[in-house]
Amino acid sequence: MANHTFEPLEERTFQYQNSLPPLPVPNLEESLSKYCDAVKPFLSQEEFENTCKIVKRFENGIGKELHQKLIERARVRKNWLEEWWLNAAYLDVRMPSQLNVNFGGPASYLEHYWPSKNGTQLERGCIATWYTLQYWDLLRREKLEVQKAKSTPLDMHQFHYLFNTCKIPGVTRDSIVNYFKTESEGRCPSHLTVMSRGRIFTFEAVHEGQILTPPELLRQLTYIQNICQNEPNGIGLSSLTTEERTRWALAREHLLNLDPKNASSLEKIQSSLFVVSIDDSSPLGTADDYSQITKLALTGDPTVRWGDKSYNFIMWQNGVFGSNCDHAPYDAMVLVSMCDYIDQNIIACHGRWKGSTAVRDLSHPEEVTFTVDEKVLRDIALAKAQYLEQGSDLQVANYAFTDFGKNLVKKKKLHPDTFIQLSLQLAYFKLYGRPGSCYETASTRVYYHARTETMRPCTEEAMEWCRSMVDPNATLGQRLDLMLKAFAKHNKMMKECQDGKGFDRHLLGLLLLAKEGGLPVPELFNDPAFTKSGGGGNFILSTSCVGYTRVHGAVVPMIHDGYGFFYRIRDDRFVVACTSWKSSPDTDAEKLCRTVFKNFHEMIQLTVKGQL
Repeated sequence: MANHTFEPLEERTFQYQNSLPPLPVPNLEESLSKYCDAVKPFLSQEEFENTCKIVKRFENGIGKELHQKLIERARVRKNWLEEWWLNAAYLDVRMPSQLNVNFGGPASYLEHYWPSKNGTQLERGCIATWYTLQYWDLLRREKLEVQKAKSTPLDMHQFHYLFNTCKIPGVTRDSIVNYFKTESEGRCPSHLTVMSRGRIFTFEAVHEGQILTPPELLRQLTYIQNICQNEPNGIGLSSLTTEERTRWALAREHLLNLDPKNASSLEKIQSSLFVVSIDDSSPLGTADDYSQITKLALTGDPTVRWGDKSYNFIMWQNGVFGSNCDHAPYDAMVLVSMCDYIDQNIIACHGRWKGSTAVRDLSHPEEVTFTVDEKVLRDIALAKAQYLEQGSDLQVANYAFTDFGKNLVKKKKLHPDTFIQLSLQLAYFKLYGRPGSCYETASTRVYYHARTETMRPCTEEAMEWCRSMVDPNATLGQRLDLMLKAFAKHNKMMKECQDGKGFDRHLLGLLLLAKEGGLPVPELFNDPAFTKSGGGGNFILSTSCVGYTRVHGAVVPMIHDGYGFFYRIRDDRFVVACTSWKSSPDTDAEKLCRTVFKNFHEMIQLTVKGQL
């Protein structure tokens, strides 16, 4: 008998989906106790005592009833939060999403693959596009490795939405259309959308069952670029995707009513694999300064990207790359996984195509056209003007701190993520003399269809340590002791959030149940402590660790007087992308970023001198 009969079958990407545990409902008493703990740094003693009374009334009254309803909801839904979170965090939001919600950033391979000369935009872009298509093929065939926490499989559901996905604006609520299918599910659209100089084209990325090679992709993109360089610019219809959501929905309805062909043109874009943006800008950067590239990824030319697509791959004229993605269908870790795959492959092939240079007999790309009228043209002009004005207000500081990285921090027995978070808390305290309410993403993907929980790094322990760092009377030993206590608290809270024992999503569920039941908003949510501590999307610091790869990204601040703060962790460096609005007199991304970097040194020195 052949030995291989008993060998385990290769894991399929989505094979564990149905066996993942349901998202748990946290204990009400525990959630409210954690909430009180989280608001304490922002309140006077009198305010804190008042909030505790409000929380107690909630716990013994309406909160208990709402919690019981939540338990009942969880009995019939494997993930009681999924639909609520998608709607509340993304689809119900009316502000323009391309700038305010989307995430974007430089391509990972810039660290080792800077262009040596101009004129490499399309050649280099075709290599990256080809590897992106290989990743799509891996997903289609379910050959992508299942991500795990140690040996526990993580939810892979969001990977369904990386390709062939688009958000559709609605008058009161948006929706998501997803055309992606695995091989076992059936046929999946395989065409690309390409945008250049306000015009839109499409072509098949698969010919006779084979993905187009980089030379074949180059032929198609060169054809498009030649047309766009030798003929007038297009109308830039995609600028409409930068609009306030209800206005975009109404403009889209008008567009559909003008001509039935407009519907099929929109469908082509919506169902395409992703968007390739051929952008005429040339952002500059270095191996430790990505600021200009990241800013253009977030705020660049709206006529060559479709803000509602799940992935826009941006190829700038000087051969530098970036991306811009709708946040609604998936979180950054999905894009990080794909970009890391591209990065590893580009390293392996030294950024050069080593296969056949033959080009098969391919159909030319087709232009996607629309019937428009004066109203549509006015809407486009207005949308573009508003977007560019808001984009010019964004300040981006995206730098690599290269004096040390994860290796040294771990040597000191400190968690590198906590190290950065506490450095940020100290930076805010030094600059403002007060605590900064902070949102850190905690992944809950050990549960079915789960995405994230809010972890709140601004703890009482963190504040005690921050105060000691600016107190001339505090000894180094005291500072170190307080820092280690802050680390321990942060690590404990992060573990609880990842295990489904956070409180923010729990409170959101209770609030939404009250609203759905036509009940008045419970007192807890109208208490000033709720907003002061960041509740209801009012966090001053909106932060996320994007992992331990070369892949980076950024988002804009959650509030006007706040900061966006994304970072990645490497053995020898920490890379930070800090954003703020120039029109806010209170914020300065550059200053916050530089203060964080200074704190890195102070914290490491404390681990040495504090033990003497």
